[in-house]
This record gives sequence, structure tokens and C-alpha cells, in this order.
Amino acid sequence: MLFEVFTLLPEVFPAYLESSILQRARERGLIDVRVHNIRDYTHDKHHVTDEPPYGGGGGMVMKPEPVFEAVASVLGPDYGSPIILLTPQGRVFDQRVADELSRHEKIALICGRYEGVDERIREHLVTDEISIGDYVLTGGELPAMVLIDAVARFLPGVIGHAQATVEESFEALFWVPPETVAQEPFALLR
Repeated sequence: MLFEVFTLLPEVFPAYLESSILQRARERGLIDVRVHNIRDYTHDKHHVTDEPPYGGGGGMVMKPEPVFEAVASVLGPDYGSPIILLTPQGRVFDQRVADELSRHEKIALICGRYEGVDERIREHLVTDEISIGDYVLTGGELPAMVLIDAVARFLPGVIGHAQATVEESFEALFWVPPETVAQEPFALLR
């Protein structure tokens, strides 16, 4: 599985990705994480990526131009994969969402910054918005790492024993795979 990560802070990813299970998964070719610096897609002297919100309000938002250009340059004209904005306003990330995302060959992750992103990014680029909880962080980099870690665990070969993800403590208590629910709608009541 390929994760394309778009961020203003690419330097925060290597320490986590080059450790433990994710490092072994990358070495075995089970996952590939490519981190792209959005600032590389600016065209001004200072590599500015923020601007005041068009409709007014406090703070700054991420400019759409470098984000659109970065995604188009990396993914090409036919994206064909989820483009996920990591934001507190998104749907809450949980084990079911991790399983759902693990079924894709490629996922693009846009790490929000500042007070958010220009609304055109939401309306015309992203296909999904995900939050890792009801709190605000300074950016989407930590949520991207959480998502990569949780999704990677579902991929065959990433965890040593195939049953490990099914038998995890809360997993066995609270989560039933979608195909089981389809076959046994009352599986959650047991």
C-alpha cells in the first residue's frame, strides 16, 4: 500500500516511520510512505503557504495553489484514490475506518495547518475528511502518522500473525468485520 503524504513539516515523519513495525513493513515492501513538502510547490521567494481566509475571520489558512499543485504533480490528473484531509471537522477515525482504508492500494493524506485550509481544497480536491478525535492539534502530521499506523496493521504480513488484529483486546469486544455483520446482523449482540 502506498501512502502519499502532503505536509509543511516533512521532517517529523522519518523518526516514526523508521522504527519498529512500520520500518519492517517498509523494508519488506508491504507499505511505502512518500512524504511531500507542500512548500516545494510554491513560486514565491519565501515559499508562503498561508493567507487570510477569503471570507474573513481570525488566523490564516493554507493557500489552495500549492496544495493543488503538489497533489496534481504527485498523483497525476486521474487521482483514482482517496484524498484525505486530516482535520478536526472530519469523520472520526476508528477501527472500522482503518479497515475500510486498508482496502485501497493508495491513499493521499493532506496534513492541515494554521486555522485550516482554504475552502476550495475541501470543495474541489479532497474526497474525505478525517479527525482522530474531538480536540485540536497544531497540524495534521500526528493524525497522519496515527492513520498510517492503524491502516498498515490491517495489511497482510505487517503484523506477524494474521489473527493478531482480530484478537486484540478491544477489537474482539467492540468491532466486528463488515462482512460478518452482513452475514450475521446480530453478531454484535453476542
